[in-house]
Amino acid sequence: MIATIQPSAIQGAIQAPTSKSSMQRACAAALLTNGVTVIKNPGNSNDDRAALGVIRGLGAYVEQLTDGSLKITSKGVNPDAGAVNCGESGLGIRMFTPLVALSNKNITINGEGSLLTRPMDFFDTVLPQLGVEIVSNGGKLPLQVKGPLKPAAIEVDGSLSSQFLTGLLFAYAASGASDVALTVKDLKSKPYIDLTLQVMKHFGWEVENRNYEQFYFAEAVTKQPTTESIQYTVEGDWSGGAFLLVAGAIAGDITVKGLDVYSTQADKAILQALMSSGAKMSVQTEQIEIGPAPLKAFHFNATECPDLFPPLVALASYCEGKTVIEGANRLTHKESNRALTLQEEFGKMGIQIDLQDDLMIVHGGTGVNGAATNSHHDHRIAMACAVAGLKATSATTIADAQAINKSYPDFYQHIQQLGASVKIAQ
Repeated sequence: MIATIQPSAIQGAIQAPTSKSSMQRACAAALLTNGVTVIKNPGNSNDDRAALGVIRGLGAYVEQLTDGSLKITSKGVNPDAGAVNCGESGLGIRMFTPLVALSNKNITINGEGSLLTRPMDFFDTVLPQLGVEIVSNGGKLPLQVKGPLKPAAIEVDGSLSSQFLTGLLFAYAASGASDVALTVKDLKSKPYIDLTLQVMKHFGWEVENRNYEQFYFAEAVTKQPTTESIQYTVEGDWSGGAFLLVAGAIAGDITVKGLDVYSTQADKAILQALMSSGAKMSVQTEQIEIGPAPLKAFHFNATECPDLFPPLVALASYCEGKTVIEGANRLTHKESNRALTLQEEFGKMGIQIDLQDDLMIVHGGTGVNGAATNSHHDHRIAMACAVAGLKATSATTIADAQAINKSYPDFYQHIQQLGASVKIAQ
């Protein structure tokens, strides 16, 4: 699929998409809960669908209610199939693998696309320490896992991704961990662990966070079935919302609704970058109003929120001067090597990007050219190119534009509703 973005002025109000980070964690919690969970405002991205597919394969029954909510009935992890597929979801594979390991059945865990090349040797090292048999494909998918997982006081490396820890926290809670601590060294993306702990607490699991270095389970929580369902409302997505906010800062006065300014989501930090760049912005409890202003280069540390790099690069392209973004080393194992992909695709649009160790330096204010770009099957690259194209000198095309379906399938439709000229060709 090819999307063509014409230079456009945008205006109006739009509802932010739902958070796949929040949605997938809710799916995991619902699977592990003995009873009924109702998930309100569920997402419909490919990653969300993959999560629902996994919990179905692990024994949960999912039905859609008339108001669009999802009713999930579960008795814990009881696989009715010998395999599950996490699609292309990095969070999915890292979070659900320890949950699959709660079963004493031999289960194959697979994925698709770029997920097949991402390193999973973390599990080869960690799961055997918890009594789990695992066979990987040289540290990559598919994984064959056989539990049951037995919580133990181990140390794990949190430098690659916090998502592995999210899975272990859920698994320890569900397996009745008591008087045991998980020790973590060099944890990255701490706000995502805050989100995990917030969801766990909502579902009745208490974990003591000892300065992100240890996570202590005081006593086991037995999930007894209850007659009342647990209600969970999925948050608006700051990751997808960041692209809308940057679009407003570049191309027109808009109002973005549905983003919780008190959220623990890491990508809420986009507000700091927008303020530093001089964007015209009014942050309110129910909505964020944003519009164009003379933009200046900024310095931003994205180590804890690496998914912000693509919208930050789109923003920096229109900022006068050299913008410095820290945390580029976190971009290697994404849907693409995002540092190199951003350098390549924005280079086509006339924007010079230098990579120096952990720094990305964007030379902005030189003018953004319309160009033929490619998403590299990376949803955030596709959206970054589209947003940058809103004020380019001519049309911008994005090959493999359907990559957005991974996280924000309504993205092109949403910017069209705001007045952007978008044409889709198969």
